[in-house]
Amino acid sequence: MSVAEDGQLSDGEFAIEDMWLGVFSAKVLASGFGQVGDGRSFAFRIEGKSLVVELYRARLRGLVPQPEDVVATVRRDVVDVDISDERSLSAAVRDAVALAEADN
Repeated sequence: MSVAEDGQLSDGEFAIEDMWLGVFSAKVLASGFGQVGDGRSFAFRIEGKSLVVELYRARLRGLVPQPEDVVATVRRDVVDVDISDERSLSAAVRDAVALAEADN
């Protein structure tokens, strides 16, 4: 995993550009976004006990992806993932993005 510099990634590279973690009312919340090296981007969030990753098509027209831009969605149980740890969550996101790419 690497942090994208100036939006330049080589083909197949994976980067989480921003990740937010927080604890509110004894709940751990997390979300973020990033990109893979082929021009596609992704976003992720925690919903209950699930990690939801949306993979978007390449070369989006606007700054905010629309529902029609989603090419794959992966929902993964996070019971075995320490979502309060950035490294653990990053690995789970990377695996989910790889699964989304394989399904697409």
